[in-house]
Amino acid sequence: METAIGEVLPLALGVAISPIPIIAAILMLLAPGARGRSVGFLVGWVLGIVVAVVLFTLLATVIPPSDPNDSAPVAGVVKIALGVLLLLLAVKQWRGRPHGDEEPALPKWMAAIDSLTAVRAVGLGFLLSAVNPKNLLMAASAGVIVGTAGLTAGEITLTLAVYVLIAASTVLIPVLGYLVASRRLAAPLERLRGWLVHNNATVMAVLLLVIGVAVIGKGIASF
Repeated sequence: METAIGEVLPLALGVAISPIPIIAAILMLLAPGARGRSVGFLVGWVLGIVVAVVLFTLLATVIPPSDPNDSAPVAGVVKIALGVLLLLLAVKQWRGRPHGDEEPALPKWMAAIDSLTAVRAVGLGFLLSAVNPKNLLMAASAGVIVGTAGLTAGEITLTLAVYVLIAASTVLIPVLGYLVASRRLAAPLERLRGWLVHNNATVMAVLLLVIGVAVIGKGIASF
């Protein structure tokens, strides 16, 4: 189980270090009616992560369990394919990064965050975590690792719990922190939002590159 947790941690960080949902959460926290909207977004974000990784873990159980002393070609091929897709996403992010003083383009839906209800915030959080292509690739990679590791039901549950907690942490911490000390966190959150806006593409490109290479490496090692 320790090996599986170690392998899913970088993937969970890949979900956690996602500038767009962090920016969305910060915008909600800085807008009127922050509490209900931000908590709703957090609930949707966590729920989407759980649904995606559990689904892929269940699908991965059809792949023969891996034995440390034997090769696992099917799981290896799947991991290599997922790693290549992550590298392609990294290239796309890098090519789309802003140059010089160019103002980064943000999703148009961010302009409507102030008008979101708590229920719609739940839906937005779910979509950003469960339907986002990058997060789906992370969840698929984690699901293959956990589903083919030959773990017991309890070990699978604990491993997925660690994955979900780490993956959700960068939205969870600001929301909970703001609920406790909103006045102190307002200025730091605004500075963080500005930095993420300008470095979104670069951060994601580097992150996807590192994780993609790691996943491909795990796939090659399965042969």
